[in-house]
Amino acid sequence: MDRKRELKQQYKETPVEAGIFQIKNGQNNKIYIGSTKNLRTLNGIKFMLENNGFTTSKALQTEWKQFGKEAFTFELLEKLKKNDDPFVTEKEALAELEEKWLEKVQPYGERGYNHQK
Repeated sequence: MDRKRELKQQYKETPVEAGIFQIKNGQNNKIYIGSTKNLRTLNGIKFMLENNGFTTSKALQTEWKQFGKEAFTFELLEKLKKNDDPFVTEKEALAELEEKWLEKVQPYGERGYNHQK
């Protein structure tokens, strides 16, 4: 029981990290680029996809159902570096980082599941 309590405490003490991730469909190489304030929530995204609750990209949700979870891989692309600039919020910095990756990867149309803004 002590080991379980110790692991729980260790989990709580682990710093929360924000970052950019990609979900790639190995069947057709389509990519989804996303961001999260807490990289530990990637399991929650998998859970939503498995339970038909991922509303951010209907196309990704549809193909997850069609191809199955085995066809998809999750990859961390970049962690958000801590910024000491008091005029830039974490949310803004994360949005900027996500935009950089969207520009680089271009996961739109036949190449991916994101929608151009």
